[in-house]
Amino acid sequence: MLRVERLTVAAGSRTLCRELDLAVAPGELWAVLGCNGSGKTTLLHALAGLAPAAAGHVMVAGKLLADYSRRVLGRTLGILLQREDQEFWGTLADYVMLGRYPHARALFGWNASDEAAAARALAAFDLEPLAAQAYGTLSGGERQRARLAQLWAQDPQLLLLDEPLQHLDLRHQLQTLELVRAAARDAGRAALLVLHDLTFAGRCDRVLMLYGDGRFAAGAAAELLQVERLASLYGCRVRAFGTGPDAHFIPVI
Repeated sequence: MLRVERLTVAAGSRTLCRELDLAVAPGELWAVLGCNGSGKTTLLHALAGLAPAAAGHVMVAGKLLADYSRRVLGRTLGILLQREDQEFWGTLADYVMLGRYPHARALFGWNASDEAAAARALAAFDLEPLAAQAYGTLSGGERQRARLAQLWAQDPQLLLLDEPLQHLDLRHQLQTLELVRAAARDAGRAALLVLHDLTFAGRCDRVLMLYGDGRFAAGAAAELLQVERLASLYGCRVRAFGTGPDAHFIPVI
């Protein structure tokens, strides 16, 4: 699904990740972890072709990013950005429908399948009662769910999600993670999620740790989510409660 070869990403004079080799297979759920400024967002932008890498190659579905048009790539890869700087003046339903653009035959030429995909996305994120509401009047959590629903309507095979659980209440955090897990395991998709909650990271299959100085670690979640490794990653003592997918990690003063 996604193959990364000797990828180096930088911010100014700082090398954030050096010569990363990574293979993400269909069905896999990856957590991307690291401190603020360690390169998580920069890496996702490079993987989506939104920002140039300093070196290396990214392949999606066996094809180099550079060989895709943006519209065709949008049918295979979808990214949830951490920030949305532009306002949208339509309804929530209009906003979600924009996710169908890579599939549309003409600009705003939605057909029955587009409308059905948008309706499924609204239902998946409990947004049906708000569909006719102006997007600008939504709360922060409702906007986050709308952004996720737009990506769901897009229906890509590879999901790159930058802090998808931010602003969400506990129920919708769990609901969102379960939807992503089901998309990967039941529908053969793959996902990389930038996360700060290590409890949710433990429910992913694999973990990519970014140290912000070029170093990284990648492997099974059960192997990497250990107190010693997390203490080194975050620069603070960490205590674990429980084991496996239900483990909880908290910082220790």
